[in-house]
Amino acid sequence: MECSLLLIPLSRYLTSRSAGGTCTGRRACSAEKLHTAQPSLTRQIKDLEEEIGVRLLNRTKQQVSLTDEGRSFLADAKRLLAFAAETVESVQRLHSGEVRALNLGYVINLFYDLLPTTLASFRRLFPTVSINLFDMSCGDQFRAIEAGKIDLGFVGLHEPIEMRGLQFRMIASYKTVVALAKNDPMARKSVVNLKDLAPMFFIGMSEASYPSYRDWLTKTCRRVGFTPKVLQHVELERTLIHAVAGGLGVALVPEQVQKIEHENVVFRPLNPTVRTEGCIAWKGDNPSAALKAYMHIVEQVGRSIR
Repeated sequence: MECSLLLIPLSRYLTSRSAGGTCTGRRACSAEKLHTAQPSLTRQIKDLEEEIGVRLLNRTKQQVSLTDEGRSFLADAKRLLAFAAETVESVQRLHSGEVRALNLGYVINLFYDLLPTTLASFRRLFPTVSINLFDMSCGDQFRAIEAGKIDLGFVGLHEPIEMRGLQFRMIASYKTVVALAKNDPMARKSVVNLKDLAPMFFIGMSEASYPSYRDWLTKTCRRVGFTPKVLQHVELERTLIHAVAGGLGVALVPEQVQKIEHENVVFRPLNPTVRTEGCIAWKGDNPSAALKAYMHIVEQVGRSIR
């Protein structure tokens, strides 16, 4: 038996138990509300408990109440029902022609790991909705969202999103690594102490391309007792890697930037561990049903890689 088939009737049954506390001597009341015979509903619940190996209800002759596991199941089932309702609404809008193309911005070297999986899932659910991808810096994505040119952006830090009054969610958290010239003595270490970078020059990302990166770098270094000396701010990750390769300085970057290979650059983990958040951003008044459906998919995939 597929336990998912029982989620809707069972979650409603458990909701009635949660709202009404217990049912003393008249368990059929919930079954009547579900238009289901009590023996059938009871059998379905017991079958589900046997399948998952967890007791969801405490049963006596006088009353029925939720177990701790039942309450947890109820919370998850409610979330599933809410998602199902939104999916139905999205499909109805799609059928009526209300759904337009979905326009997405992203930074290819920072979020490419999320795109193939999320887009494949979205395509299976909404095969007729067109998707347009735009490789843009975080700063360009903010401006495009505000102008209505894209529906959603894969951006980095949440501070600049909040400052613009946009909606956001953190969907991933990545380890930060230090990029070093291959001939730098620290490149021989397997792990680099962040405080040992204090004498070095840093290469940073510009405020126009990556809003709040400068503040993030300063706060990160000050946690271990020094203020970074930034030699240059650049617009592109590839330019940053070339600057490091040329021996101009070091850089703190999300681990995905290691995909930009350079024969004269090595990447090393940091001590203490530093993490970089990855967020999605959108306008709160965007009515797109396709956007809402895609956001659900991104959140689910993001949770698996945090």
